Amino acid sequence: MNRRLLTLSFAALSFAAWLPAAHAQTAAWPDKPVKLVLSQPPGSGPDNVARLLSERLAKSWGQPVIIDNKPGGQNTIGAQFAARSPADGTNFYFATTAALITNPLLFKTLPYDAQKDFVPVGFVARSPFAILVDANSPIRSIEELVARAKAEPGKLTLGNEGPRTFSGMIARLFNARSAAQANLVSYSSVGVGVQDLMGKHIDAIVADLASTAALAKQGRIRVLATTSAKRVAGWEQVPSLSEKMPGFDMVGWFAVVAPVGTPPAAIARFNRDLGAMLADKEVADRIATIGPIAEPNVSVEQTGAFLKNEMTRWAAITKEIGVLPE
Repeated sequence: MNRRLLTLSFAALSFAAWLPAAHAQTAAWPDKPVKLVLSQPPGSGPDNVARLLSERLAKSWGQPVIIDNKPGGQNTIGAQFAARSPADGTNFYFATTAALITNPLLFKTLPYDAQKDFVPVGFVARSPFAILVDANSPIRSIEELVARAKAEPGKLTLGNEGPRTFSGMIARLFNARSAAQANLVSYSSVGVGVQDLMGKHIDAIVADLASTAALAKQGRIRVLATTSAKRVAGWEQVPSLSEKMPGFDMVGWFAVVAPVGTPPAAIARFNRDLGAMLADKEVADRIATIGPIAEPNVSVEQTGAFLKNEMTRWAAITKEIGVLPE
């Protein structure tokens, strides 16, 4: 019994000695600049959110937080670069749904492995999408849009960024679940599609609120419905598609991940400070003006569980709309 008590005492002392050492490691991090890689160009919705957070984190940490934009290749360029970056606690990836979830389901081969190359750090925000029309369109509700698409199959045009993109899959799922027969028109970018919408070259478009919120608030385009499970904060007057199609929940999101092997102390500190920052009303409000909805204080474990659940959910969605990996 005495030997057992002695062993437990040594274990307790060892753990107690480890605590201040671990705290010191966390408190000392970062001791040099931190890089945040993005797959999107400067001025995009994710970039605007990342720059807002990087400014605040830099002040908190006393170290520069560098935004490194690596756009192109449907997120593959940035994701590959982030995955191959040194796992030394100074390299992180500001990831989107496309990079971590839909790309692995849409492409047979990728230059990175979303599940094996990264570890979760923290959740940032959800980025709702919407179905929009020109401000002068005679279509004033989602019910009218569906009715018109059914009345004249293939005639009503619904813009999106292509069948293997987030907005393209939302458009296909919308067609499938509403039994609408809209003609899906692909664009190289949201900006080009919105310009065609306002030029009356297409009837409607699927786009993220972050890219279209300013035009909608200016009264130049009209939001018919959001693609989220619930009405979006700040857009409470706009119905969600789930009110017409129960279970419809297609929103983008932003999460921070790191190359596998990144020190746990760096991940813990990043998660803690990110969560606290997102809980600040001023920060959350500024993110909301960009479009996304901040979600504070999501733990590393909760972020990992969310990513795992999203992969399962999206695998079912791609089967439903008939999108196979190429």
